[in-house]
Amino acid sequence: MTAMWTAVAVLAATYAAVMSEKLNRSIVALLGALMMIVLGILSQEEAIEGIDFNTIGLLVGMMIIVSITRKSGVFEYLAIWSAKRVKASPAGILAMLAVVTAVMSAFLDNVTTVLLVVPVTLVITEQLKVDPYPFLFSQIVASNIGGTATLIGDPPNILIGTQVGLSFNDFVVNLAPVIIVVLIVHVLSMHVLWGRKMTAAPDAMAKVMAFDERRAITDHRLLKQALAVLAIVIAAFVSSRHIGLEAGAIGMAGAAFLMLLDNVGRSSEHQTENITKVFGEVEWITIFFFVGLFMVIAGVEHTGALKLLADQLVAATGADLQVTGLAVMWASAVLSAIVDNIPFVATMIPLIKAMAPSFGGPDGLMPLWWALSLGACLGGNGTLIGASANLTVAGIAERNGIPFRFLRYTKIAFPLMILHVAICHVYLLWRYL
Repeated sequence: MTAMWTAVAVLAATYAAVMSEKLNRSIVALLGALMMIVLGILSQEEAIEGIDFNTIGLLVGMMIIVSITRKSGVFEYLAIWSAKRVKASPAGILAMLAVVTAVMSAFLDNVTTVLLVVPVTLVITEQLKVDPYPFLFSQIVASNIGGTATLIGDPPNILIGTQVGLSFNDFVVNLAPVIIVVLIVHVLSMHVLWGRKMTAAPDAMAKVMAFDERRAITDHRLLKQALAVLAIVIAAFVSSRHIGLEAGAIGMAGAAFLMLLDNVGRSSEHQTENITKVFGEVEWITIFFFVGLFMVIAGVEHTGALKLLADQLVAATGADLQVTGLAVMWASAVLSAIVDNIPFVATMIPLIKAMAPSFGGPDGLMPLWWALSLGACLGGNGTLIGASANLTVAGIAERNGIPFRFLRYTKIAFPLMILHVAICHVYLLWRYL
């Protein structure tokens, strides 16, 4: 019991330090992992075994692929192309950029997506002389919605998929249908709130229509290579169970192959410079946050604390799968709006696994995994601190003189998040519970 309470105390201290934002979260997680070893809760070998290298491989691999692909200019091309498809209408652009952001977020991480789309959005709104805030708000919410649909779209899904053994297809088949509905509701909500009132002068719209999206493509050779590798990687994700490869291996293989294509024919010095730049764009803070967090969670799990808590939760819900599933989703949504959803999901995974005996084994837990994913990913929209993409957009907006305040965002975002999770509530009841 002493070891159990010590491990829980380390976990709680790690959470508190991450939430305080006084120290970088990667430092906090690694120090928490160190405490688990120093206090004797885990041996060094057990701590290393606790790291899910499949998750790490998938994250690093996809970050490298995105880093190289973005150099071609394809993402800027998509944003300009979308604006021109709706004749530069502000309401149309509001809707189109939300859809483009959601689709991109299903295959890229959310932070990367908004980093690519937001600068182009600011240029378009400046030309149209319209308030950029609704566009940025919409893209935050759309990025978190789109990321929920696939295995690789959002870190919580990557954690769930790799640690539970769920494939890319599993996420698409089980979550994409309701996410499409949620996205449609989001686009309609944005139109009702802002889009229908937006207007722009004809000459301003003409300036946007004069943009040449083809000029955004800076490297046609790299574009073809990157799109080919992305297509192969996604095809491998879809057929992973048939080819016998884990998601992490697929992501790393795709990254290695695209790096090869991007460096063939370059001199040795140029290759070193190019690869160093690509590796420099990997979000190592996130990677080492995961490494430390995995060790902290392993320490808590090792002491039996999560098994004890799982038994208590099952008892509290009367071992009723419907009650448990809905409780997991709503608790995940509300808590993910307040705390970082990555450590929350990392803690919940072994907790839910420990419930398996009460629900007939691992197969009986499937509805709980979808409930956790929907709640944690969509819950991140609830407040400005709910997800990394939210803070990223807010930071870009502030640097461009656009106020992005916590309360202003939350007053609209939290009710929308509740609406989106309510749609998922109905979906879970209809399909699983």
